[in-house]
Amino acid sequence: MSTQFQVRNPYNDEEVGSYTYASAEEVADALDKLKRGKKVLRGIPAFQRAEILHKLGELLETHQDELAKLIVSEIGKTLKESRTEVARAAVTARASGDEAKRMSGEVLDSDAYPPSRGRLGIVRRQPLGVVLAITPFNFPINLAMHKIGPAFASGNTVFFKPGPQNYFSGKRLVELCYEAGMPEETLQLCVPDIPELTKVIEGDDVQVISFTGGVPTANAIARNARGKKLLFELGGNDPLIVMDDADLDKAVETAIAQRFGTAGQRCTAAKRLMVHKDVFEAFRDKLVEATNKLVVGDPMSEDSYIGPVVSSHAADVVMARIEQAVADGAKLLAGGKREGNVIWPTILEGITMQCELCADETFGPVIPLLQFSTIDEVIELVNMSEFGLQSGVFTNQMDVVMRLYEELEVGSIAVNDGPGFRAEHFPFGGVKNSGLGREGIKYAIEEMTYYKSLVLPRFM
Repeated sequence: MSTQFQVRNPYNDEEVGSYTYASAEEVADALDKLKRGKKVLRGIPAFQRAEILHKLGELLETHQDELAKLIVSEIGKTLKESRTEVARAAVTARASGDEAKRMSGEVLDSDAYPPSRGRLGIVRRQPLGVVLAITPFNFPINLAMHKIGPAFASGNTVFFKPGPQNYFSGKRLVELCYEAGMPEETLQLCVPDIPELTKVIEGDDVQVISFTGGVPTANAIARNARGKKLLFELGGNDPLIVMDDADLDKAVETAIAQRFGTAGQRCTAAKRLMVHKDVFEAFRDKLVEATNKLVVGDPMSEDSYIGPVVSSHAADVVMARIEQAVADGAKLLAGGKREGNVIWPTILEGITMQCELCADETFGPVIPLLQFSTIDEVIELVNMSEFGLQSGVFTNQMDVVMRLYEELEVGSIAVNDGPGFRAEHFPFGGVKNSGLGREGIKYAIEEMTYYKSLVLPRFM
């Protein structure tokens, strides 16, 4: 018997809805449709795929409020942030459409090197087949589009498995994809339980697994994937570095937006604030003052800056780490309060890099403030992490920027911005335990395709 999953609003515990996990028969039916869909997609030329994706962008804008309210009810993200997410998803859809028309190849001349063979090589990218797209709870629409968009643009079909609490927003997204013109055989929403999903991962029906989530789950997928192409976007313990010449007001604004946004539940959140000792006190005081003015509460309110974390378990984990840090000697400067699943934005100083709150990725609205004296020290602090996703630095010293660019073990450095910076068409991904491969439309297409050559005689 299939299990029911109940989606509940994390702010007020009201039921959003319930659904039944997909059965083995439903999974098999979805996979059969997607295998047939590969042939369907071969009959849809690039310009038509582009038109469909551009139409989808329009539909996402038209239904922005509807989708945003679904996101709020499912995960507790604030209404303003949810609207922003849907707007970004519309951009992602359009950018995917643009890349569908840019997919091209090259012609190689065999006579570039001896011996003379009189052949030309036509090289083009071809779709790998069926993409298993597994998405997390925190950006249910835009992160789904970062998988569905490039896959459809490049001629792949998609088995879409959203986070279990995102079933209803995922279902609505798929309906809009169909309305835009994607054939049902090219995209299937399917949410099986873990045993059935493991069979999909182990089987021969999917060729690419694009997963955004945690390291333990990624490791389990890799063990069962049997040589499939893997695209993993995993966790981050991203630093925001504030140098002694920084614009402190802008740095404070960025720290708040990129740590307390989504209640701190972002892989790119500024999870470690590293502040030069010469400006530490001034930065700290400005940060605490601004944080204490933030509106905390109902995520459906236009005024709320921070709503709940996604579940009571998530809140338990974050609060336990805050309490342990304080017990170990950290000083609580703001927050540290919880009501239900809402955690007030929290700031700590006097914290060590070894404590769990700093050493691991903490998915919650808490800022640990760390001091440093030299650039050597900050490089060592950043690189000791098992993660290497993104980073940000506030400085106008180009020698510092280039030193960080050369030596930090991360996928991206944003100057006079934070680690949360992401443009939909930029490469996105990290090193170490932060993942494999890159997203960003063009780069995701490269991950979901392979080079295929046609060798022709120069004269026929």
